[in-house]
Amino acid sequence: MKSAPFVFAALLAAAAMPSAAQVSVNINVPGLVQMAPPAPRYERVPPPRGGQVWVPGRWQWTGRDYAWRGGRWMAARPDYAYAPGQWVQADGGWRWRDGDWRRAERRQERRDRRDDRDDRHERHDDRRGDRHGGYHCPPGQAKKGNC
Repeated sequence: MKSAPFVFAALLAAAAMPSAAQVSVNINVPGLVQMAPPAPRYERVPPPRGGQVWVPGRWQWTGRDYAWRGGRWMAARPDYAYAPGQWVQADGGWRWRDGDWRRAERRQERRDRRDDRDDRHERHDDRRGDRHGGYHCPPGQAKKGNC
């Protein structure tokens, strides 16, 4: 009978060993969702309203699963364009990036600069076409991109 406590202790230790070997680490990073969001739902955009911008609906993480949050109207900001939020894959999970206001004229400036570059490339291409018709590029200028 004196060996019974030792046998019981040995059985208890043997039962505890496999559970100690199975260590699970779950690091909860705030704002990071492990499950990908569902595809966005189709929403019919209401007719335009003066001084308002439509913000589309989105999937919102509730802590257990996703719930649909319908679109809404937001007051417009003069000279700004609204860029809607989106789910972005990052750090091994998904994060919600909030919508933001961006200056509208910057977009126009970028378009203008892009158009200027396109015009320069067209002129550049025209000179290339002339090269075959007798145009000569001075030595060393082709490497610099001048011809």
